[in-house]
Amino acid sequence: MDTLTPPSSTSRLHYGWIILMMGALVVFGALGLARFGYTVVLPSMQVSLGMDNTQAGGLATANLIGYLALSLIGGALAARFQPRTVIAVGLTLAGVGMLFTGLVNSFVPALIWRAVTGVGSGASNVPMMGLIVAWFAKKRRGLASGIAASGSSVALITLGPLAPHILARYGENGWRVSWFIFGGATILLAILSWMLLRNHPAEKGVKPLGGEANTPVLPQPTAQGIKWGRVYRSAPVWHLGLVYSAFGFAYIIYMTFFTKYLIAEGGYSPAGAGSLFMLMGWFSLLCGVIWGTVSDIIGRKGALIIVYLIHTAAFSLFALWPTATGFTISAVLFGLSAWSIPAIMAACCGDVLGSRLAPAALGFITLFFGIGQAIGPSVAGAIADATGSFSSTFILAGSVSLLGAAAASLLRPASTQSDF
Repeated sequence: MDTLTPPSSTSRLHYGWIILMMGALVVFGALGLARFGYTVVLPSMQVSLGMDNTQAGGLATANLIGYLALSLIGGALAARFQPRTVIAVGLTLAGVGMLFTGLVNSFVPALIWRAVTGVGSGASNVPMMGLIVAWFAKKRRGLASGIAASGSSVALITLGPLAPHILARYGENGWRVSWFIFGGATILLAILSWMLLRNHPAEKGVKPLGGEANTPVLPQPTAQGIKWGRVYRSAPVWHLGLVYSAFGFAYIIYMTFFTKYLIAEGGYSPAGAGSLFMLMGWFSLLCGVIWGTVSDIIGRKGALIIVYLIHTAAFSLFALWPTATGFTISAVLFGLSAWSIPAIMAACCGDVLGSRLAPAALGFITLFFGIGQAIGPSVAGAIADATGSFSSTFILAGSVSLLGAAAASLLRPASTQSDF
């Protein structure tokens, strides 16, 4: 098949920037609202449904099991049915799941709809991060993945003041109204994704952004002929997955019970906890960009080690220094590095296997990440019920992050792979 001709130097803004903007919005809905929205409404929802901490952790686990169910095949689905379609359908499913979560009156229906929401999140987030890899050349993948990951930060900034306002205005039904708003917004993002996303630079007749000027624009790859064994039998990909699992287990404990811990044990009001949540969001706004760029400069391995050590300090401080100062330092430290690991992992997949297999590789390592996430909240909730405090759970999260740093130190540099 003939290659396409690259656009002239007088062409308008590269469409990759539109893809990147949509990437951040997809992450905002798929993770920011669908997952972290639970953090800010949990105390009110827990009281309304009469749940203990183990059940509260169980709802988070159900959501993450749903995410896990799609993480393994999300990239493969994107390769077969095109990322644009899978992302739009996934966001719609996540939005519907949130709408129905707002209607539940007991634990079991909540469990089901949180799982459905997780399925939609996995179906949209994993292919979106893989799509970013396809639209950006290797030297800009870390930066681009980091910008897309900032959608979670925007969600924290938005949810911090918004959720307490809704909860105060609507009282015992505030958490329900919150889910209706989160779900409706996510469905609108699904429509926008369908309108603006494109599956490959070839659809716009351009090369990946940041590619060499003399690089031809290659035709869009298809699922036929993809050597899936290169993903599932790749030792470096398995190693990345194990490293990623530590992040999933540790950070989800911190994020799930952040507000609950501050209100129940830290003496914070819902508004005060929301303000600290928002502060963490502001500090996390550029973390993916910063660490994605750092990984482009010093290498993925070094960046992962540094970030895991920062997380170790953040999670441990939350338990060991239970004062306003300690909580604030913890939130700032996590914010400065919050979404950097997913961004670096997305770039790693492109480095190891090239942009054509990157979505499938990212989906595969997200399986490990998802297993860590699925286990974390239930373990943390059970420990909190057994000990009467969440302190031990945050120490556990810090310890697992330290193990993640150790595992990252054993990574070997990726060999350069062809994108096609």
